[in-house]
Amino acid sequence: MAGNLFGVAFRITTWGESHGRAIGVVIDGCPPDMPLEEADIQKELDRRRPGQSGITTARNEKDRVEILSGVFEGRTLGTPISMLILNEGQQSHRYEAMRNVFRPGHAEATYFLKYGIYDHRGGGRASARETAARVAAGAVARKILAQENIEIFGFTRRVGSVEALKVDRAEIERNPVRCPDPDKAHEMEALIREVRDQGDSIGGIVEVIATGVPAGLGEPVYDKMDADLAKAMMSINAVKGVEIGSGFEAARRRGSENNDPWIFESGRLQTLTNHCGGILGGITTGSDLVVRIAVKPPSTIALPQRTVDRNGTPVTFSPGDSESARRHDPCICPRVVPVAEAMMALVVCDHLLRQRSLRPHR
Repeated sequence: MAGNLFGVAFRITTWGESHGRAIGVVIDGCPPDMPLEEADIQKELDRRRPGQSGITTARNEKDRVEILSGVFEGRTLGTPISMLILNEGQQSHRYEAMRNVFRPGHAEATYFLKYGIYDHRGGGRASARETAARVAAGAVARKILAQENIEIFGFTRRVGSVEALKVDRAEIERNPVRCPDPDKAHEMEALIREVRDQGDSIGGIVEVIATGVPAGLGEPVYDKMDADLAKAMMSINAVKGVEIGSGFEAARRRGSENNDPWIFESGRLQTLTNHCGGILGGITTGSDLVVRIAVKPPSTIALPQRTVDRNGTPVTFSPGDSESARRHDPCICPRVVPVAEAMMALVVCDHLLRQRSLRPHR
């Protein structure tokens, strides 16, 4: 039972609950003698942390990371890297009234059915708070990938029915929704505020792209690059669908439209188009990896909802006062972006190190 471990050559174990003393991650497999300091981790955590804007949760967490092991005088040792992030802004008393209530859309009921016990405070281990540990680990993976000129970026492709029509990377971090289309960013933000004011929430689509990925990564048949990417993305809280390349659009196309012709150009074998999203047969082609994920509306809303308590008694659930509702995101796509980037970094890094062991001199 290793549901808290991820990866093979570059392996992480995350730990902690939303309202516990801290959360953290242990990384095993990081190469030695690589420059690494807490500032490298912190810049990614700052992108994910709560309270960034008026359209995210008001929970106040600084998300300050502390490296406990695996680094000496600013360089990795090749030994396990352990990182700690304290929980400081949790207000557990706000959850006391819902101690015995199974919140609609949340995981208390399924955790109870599996374990016979659960932490009712903020979702416990099922909380998106856990993703901060993933982002910390992903920051280390990014350092390894940067040595190979591999870069990863993500953005909010869609919120509700509002979709970005162009991708300007310079725009992504300039607006609170992390939309690459400045015109649509304003529409997305307005929609999120409207939904929030109605006491509701809304979903969307996040897209993640990796550039500079070499051809040949992926371990058929069960550890295909696309299989591992799909698992990584589906492990993120609130993600309910994944597509790679043309994805579900391929179901409406003919083979003559969807196939990517092979060409030999600039001294290398490559595809003319990239409908496959940079992966064929579970192995990277050398083109960009393109992944999109469907993110459901956050489950905590201000509107009353039907549910039952632990005794099976029907109850009407609402999060309580307006302050409690404000401590939850009306749309989590902007904060999912750095998490999805981190998960892609972890997968690509893992497969890069696995390929090095297979063909070390290439």
